[in-house]
Amino acid sequence: MSVSQLPVAQVTQMVLHVCQGMEGSKDLLTQADKAIGDGDHGVGMARGFEAVRQKVSSQPFASVGDVFKAVGTALLTSVGGASGAIFGTLFRGGASRLGDRQALDAASLAILLSDGLRAVQERGKAKPGDKTMVDALGPASQMAQELTTIDLDEALSQVTEAARLGMESTKNMVAALGKSQSLGERSLGHPDPGAVSTYLMLKFMAEYVHQIA
Repeated sequence: MSVSQLPVAQVTQMVLHVCQGMEGSKDLLTQADKAIGDGDHGVGMARGFEAVRQKVSSQPFASVGDVFKAVGTALLTSVGGASGAIFGTLFRGGASRLGDRQALDAASLAILLSDGLRAVQERGKAKPGDKTMVDALGPASQMAQELTTIDLDEALSQVTEAARLGMESTKNMVAALGKSQSLGERSLGHPDPGAVSTYLMLKFMAEYVHQIA
């Protein structure tokens, strides 16, 4: 059975599943960041999604936009540093046009990712090829734009795969922004931790939707 859309209550449950996954990925993200950064990305993201979990489980939400805005606010205020600003901006920017929507479908997913990407790029000035989370989010957003009329579970599968391939591509890039910029050629061979987090968030979203299909 396929899933065409998720009502608000299930979007909240999906976010809680993402929280569980991201908190469980702390060590993986720490190792990814130790290779080209200062190693705090895993701890920060785990702390951020713990805050998201507390926020979204403590109240009902009136719309899909409200859920994702709450996610962004919790990340913005709890992660700290560049990651908190960027991932908070992703969800807050992505939520702005979702407004009063009562369900998440493939078209809403496309809006979330495209508006989130635009907000992230406006804030961080990253462009494709700079070895940042944009290299995973960009392909995911582009794929979502092509899949607005299909079922949500199938859209999420393809969007997640696009993010995975984008994340993998960062191994072949020299960092042009952020903490790993100073490493130059030494950043080659390692994925960008922000791109890994972006892929994982979409993977856990897809996982939840497939579980209920």
